[in-house]
Amino acid sequence: MADSANNDRRSKLKQALILYLEGFREACCLHRVIFFCFRSKKLSIRTAQCFILNGFIFLGSMFILKSLVIPTLEWILPDQCQQFGTQDSCSFGGILKFYSFLHRGLVQLFYMLWFYPLYVLSILLSNIWYTDIAKNAYAAMGRAEPSSKKELGDAQNKPSGVGGFMIGFGEQVFSMLLLGFFFLEVYAVGYIPYVGKMLSFLLFSWMYAYYCFEYKWSLAEVSLEKRLDFFESNWAFFAGFGSPCVLPVLFYSRLVGSGVLAILFPLFVLTATGSEADQGINCQRRKWMGFGLGRLPIFYAADRLSMWALSYFRSAPQGPSEEKEL
Repeated sequence: MADSANNDRRSKLKQALILYLEGFREACCLHRVIFFCFRSKKLSIRTAQCFILNGFIFLGSMFILKSLVIPTLEWILPDQCQQFGTQDSCSFGGILKFYSFLHRGLVQLFYMLWFYPLYVLSILLSNIWYTDIAKNAYAAMGRAEPSSKKELGDAQNKPSGVGGFMIGFGEQVFSMLLLGFFFLEVYAVGYIPYVGKMLSFLLFSWMYAYYCFEYKWSLAEVSLEKRLDFFESNWAFFAGFGSPCVLPVLFYSRLVGSGVLAILFPLFVLTATGSEADQGINCQRRKWMGFGLGRLPIFYAADRLSMWALSYFRSAPQGPSEEKEL
């Protein structure tokens, strides 16, 4: 009995590893980016704009700050006694404190007036451009039947008119809440001692993998329920797909890592758009005689919190006029 359980665990671990590597390989198929850019001029322009804004301007500003602005200020406004050459200079304590205050103030001013506004602008413009990139890539595929419908089943049968609009709007609101709470969960997990960074990296991988595929699924009009079911049922594959995208988080500071992620993200959106994820997953399932790893409730906590937030707004206290009517 124990041997059978051990063999089953080893088999599950092997399946998870194979699917993880399959997802990692799928994410690294960056030749799709070249294919899409050749087929769509608009797509090439948007991808270039992302690179210029996030790479040349944003990361370039960070490079200028670290390599030019701060060293120049340290030379002009030293805040160390040793920089004056003699220990006697420490008698000018008030001047040194003023220099130190001025030095830090100018650096913070650079951040507040240039770097932080540029960071916010980068996020806003990039999110708009990512949507355009996904739409143009989806159109460039030139398929009559989107592959996402094959992966997740037929697209949802929404009613036409106002009813369909309200269903779509409701799903968008719930999706934003879900991913927002999941984002907070990722950062909270990072503070767990010893294993926090590893768990945070894993959750980040899932989050960015979902972001990459969400554009494609949304354009194919796949319901949110089917997206989450497919994602959580193939958690190992998507953990592998998201890993290359979030690797910069491990090697750079948060701001620099965000800039590198902003450059890489549209490339992985294009890779996900051209991906046939169902083929790789089903190929592995055929080898395992149809047995999968089972569904992992990745978004369970975020889903509960989102439902709580929506129920809170639904059950908000009524105004005086409404109470009188009742």
